[in-house]
Parts: sequence; structure tokens; C-alpha cells
Amino acid sequence: MTDTLLTETRTGHPVLEVTDLSVDFGVDGFWIPAASKLTYSIQPREVLAIVGESGSGKSASSMAVLDLLPQNSRISGSVKLDGRELRGLSPAQMRKVRGRQVAVIFQEPMTALNPVYTIGFQIVETLRLHFGMSPSQAKERALQLLEMVELPDPLKAFRSYPHQLSGGQLQRAMIAQSISCDPKLLIADEPTTALDVTVQAEILDLLRNLRDRLDSAILLITHDMGVVADLADHIAVMRKGVIVEAGTSEQIFAAPQHPYTIALLQAVPFLGQRDNEEIDTTASLAIGSELETSVDFAVRVEINERLAEVAAQVDAVDTRRVVVEFDNVAIEYPKSGHVQAFRAADGINLRIREGEVVGLVGESGSGKTTLGRAAIGLLPITEGRLVVAGEDLSHAGREDIRRLHKNVGIVFQDPSSSLNPRLPIGASIGEPLLLAKRFAGAALNAEVERLLDSVELPRSYRSRYPHELSGGQKQRVGIARALALGPQVLVADEPTSALDVSVQARVLVLLQALQKEMNFACLFITHDLAVIDVLADRIAVMHHGKLVETGTRDEILRNPKEAYTQRLLAAVPLPDPAKQRERRLLRQELRAVGDRTS
Repeated sequence: MTDTLLTETRTGHPVLEVTDLSVDFGVDGFWIPAASKLTYSIQPREVLAIVGESGSGKSASSMAVLDLLPQNSRISGSVKLDGRELRGLSPAQMRKVRGRQVAVIFQEPMTALNPVYTIGFQIVETLRLHFGMSPSQAKERALQLLEMVELPDPLKAFRSYPHQLSGGQLQRAMIAQSISCDPKLLIADEPTTALDVTVQAEILDLLRNLRDRLDSAILLITHDMGVVADLADHIAVMRKGVIVEAGTSEQIFAAPQHPYTIALLQAVPFLGQRDNEEIDTTASLAIGSELETSVDFAVRVEINERLAEVAAQVDAVDTRRVVVEFDNVAIEYPKSGHVQAFRAADGINLRIREGEVVGLVGESGSGKTTLGRAAIGLLPITEGRLVVAGEDLSHAGREDIRRLHKNVGIVFQDPSSSLNPRLPIGASIGEPLLLAKRFAGAALNAEVERLLDSVELPRSYRSRYPHELSGGQKQRVGIARALALGPQVLVADEPTSALDVSVQARVLVLLQALQKEMNFACLFITHDLAVIDVLADRIAVMHHGKLVETGTRDEILRNPKEAYTQRLLAAVPLPDPAKQRERRLLRQELRAVGDRTS
């Protein structure tokens, strides 16, 4: 099967044809290979997904198509777009190709968009450059694009700067800019990484419609196998710069041949995978061996009801110390330029005990990250009372926040913007330890190496800078830095969103092991409900700045009460092409019924 995608004959002229593409990087006088002899093609209306671990060469080889690699790179081989050779084009000729014929959705929109210009200005600039539109025409088209990618307030987004949007909103804005010129080829580098599941489903539909409407080809780079199952026609699996297996989506998912592909698919989290794991002793005694994946729906509902009863009893007598307490908390953002003041969270009541993981889920812009940042003192609260690790943050001063930061850690959603680009990785990880005067000298070096080991990064990486690491590797550095001080509370804001599935699985295991060892409380913010299913004890669902439903993991994921929670669960992609196709058709039917009745 490895050669199927590389050699099969398909009718029609390929949009993209890559032959023997190799990429090397010059490091300390040596050429280090990132990709070797890659050969593949993509037909009109086809989606090729390139999957593999961070550092496997997925992004490097794809950016080589448009000659977007740094100066210390070396590219060889052939890259043809609609039969035209791109290798050897002058910089001026390549600029005409970028954006107009080939567009890119980058993995990290915060670093790809210009921070000093509004979102609207950047989309208008693209439209006027390639189409010669008037300012008013370009603005009208930009607003249409922002509406197309389901931003809740297109005009507000148009007037906003990148830092004023949430991670998911920012990703949608970048997608709007990328599709503005209706490109022949769209290179989507983790296009749904920062998106919640409902918007992710809409974006995948949007990409599918773009492909069908314009005969566009899509080169999809992702670690989300649910997204691959939903969108991809063909898959190429990369490891250490080489394509180890390739074939149709159905072939790869149904009968993977290479051991690495098999391991990759086995690492994919999915809803319900904890059902067979050992549960609380009390629940085990009450339910016995009934909790099996083969039971029918009626029995499953009964089991979930009994699980909920047991969980409620356990929660009622839980004597663990409460380390995070939101008591009727409200958080507001003040007016800034054209953006009016708004209340991002209101009436929040939530408790997290030591040794407990509470998953916080909801759509982008619902207020999840706002709560996380308030919990570590980065945002003041407007109303109510917030106590974290014994510190009352209701009217906290600078000294209170400084004391708090010794007992809390945070993993930010975007590692590129949270790591200091001027510090090597080792210094970034060791900085909290040094400032807290926990370690110094040789002891500090040894602790940094231990933390690198814990997140499975080579110790040699301590001398590298953030720009020399892949997105997933940078995220692991952020996790190591957050855990450096052994916090009482860890706020994890999309900590696995940039990780491939195999590394994600190891990081989740790492977090579970560290929590058992250190007994810290964790507020785990994510849009990936499968990850929450693996990790969380309780789940809180946010919508428009309010908590609409809270409960145990099984109450929320197996028997949700609120319609909004039910919609979230219905949008979760499945790592199975056939089942995902059925789910997509069902979602479209439900949407059509809703449109007719509204």
C-alpha cells in the first residue's frame, strides 16, 4: 500500500505534482535532512492529508512548495503547479503565485498575522493586491468572508487587532484571508487546531465546499485523525522525513500496514475510550461488570444514571481541600479603541479540589480562556469572589499576585507567543526555578534536563531557540515550564492542541502521573472532548460567558441535559471515514430541519 498514492494512475491533470522533493537545514556547518525524496500528486477536488509526529517534516516539506523556508534551508526536486515548475522562479514571480494561486492557513495565526494592523485591513490588503478592488468593494468582500467562516460578529472582527480575538476566532480570521482569492491549491497547516468542535465542523464543510466549487486541491497537514477521516481522500504518513505509508483514506484507517501507522491510529483519543477502564471502587461495587462497550443504548443510559448517582454521593462527602473557588464571578474587558467594553464571563460558580481535573469546554469566545487567566491573576474580576491556592484575588495587589504565581502554573494555547524568542529553551524552562530561588548552578541544569526528559524532548534542545522547534515541540516546552515549580494549581489552556496524537497521548499520561504524584488541581481548557473524556473528573460547559451545565464526566458526555452540550457532542469527529461520513450527513439533515422550523 505504501506505493499506492505515489504511483497510481488517476485521470486528469494534477493541480500539484511533487517529485523527489528533499529539504535540508544547515545547522552548525552540517546539513540536517528534514524531508527526503517525497513524491506525490493532488488532483482537482482532492484532499491529501499528510500526517505524522511533530518534527517528521510535514510542515517543512509543505512550506518548500512555496519557497517559504528560512535562508539556512536547501531544497531539491520538482514542484509543479498546474504543470508549471515552481522551483527556480524568481522572488517576484513566486509572490504572484502566493495567495492568488496557492494560499496557506498557518498553524499559529498569532505569529502569522501582523499585530499592528486590524484583521479587516489585512484581508482588504490581500484583495486589493490581487484583484485591484476599490476599498469599499474589498471591505464588503472581507465582511462576507468573515461571515462565511462563522465569526459571531464580522464587523467587530473586521475592526479588531489580532490580540483582541480568541484563539479560535483568530484562526477563523486567518482562514477567511486564505480563501479570499479562491486559490487553486490550499495548504492547510493544522487548520482546525484552535477551533471548538462545532466551528471545526463548519470549517471542514467550508473547505469541502471550496474544493468542490473551484476544483481546488487541498494539502492538509494535521495530527487530528478525526479531521483526516472527515475531509481527506488520500493520506501520506510521514516519519523522520520519509513517507512510510500512503493510500486512500479508507485503506489507511481500515488496514494500516506500517507499524508506525498502526501505533499512530492506536494513540488517537475518542469519546468513550475510558468506559472499559477501572472506575471508582464504590461505583465498581455498585455496577459490577455492566460497564462494557457492547451494551445497547437503553442499558447504557441506565448505567450512566447509576454512575451519576454514585458520583453525586461521592461528591457530597468529598473532603479534599478546595483550591480554586469561583463564587458568582464576573469578568469584563474595558473599552479599547473601536471595540466596546463587554462582559466576557458572568455569574460563574465553580470549585476545583486538590487532585481533581475539571474540564472546561465550549465554543471559541465563550469565555473559557478568560476564566483560566483570571485564575492565575492575569485578569481582574469585576464582581464576586475568586480564591486560588489560598489567595483571595477579589482585590489582589501586586504582592498577592506574586505570591500566587509561586503556586500556580499555566500552559498557554499558543507556545510561540508565550515563549521568549531571545531565550534558549533551557533558560525558558529554568527561569521560574531561578526566580523562585529553588535551584541554581549545576542543580538548576540537572532539573532542566529532568523536565526536558519528562516532556520527551532531547536534552540537547536546551540550547535551541523557539523558532528552531516545531509547534508541538514548543508546546512541550511550555508544559515543562508550567510544571517546573510543582504548582498547587495548573491551568492548561489547550495544552495538547498543537501536538500530534502520539505525543498528545504521552503528554496526557504524563499529566495524569504528575497529578497523582503532586496532587495538584487542574483546570483543563480544551475544545477536544475526547481528551476531556480521557483526563477529566468533572466537566463544565460554557456558552456566551455563562456556565450552562456542570457535572461528572459521564453525566456530561454520556447523558447531557442542555441542548448546547448535545450539539457539541454531535459535532465531535470520529477517526473512521465511513462513520464520519454518516455523522456529517446526519448533521446536515438536522441543520436543514432546524432551518425549516426556525
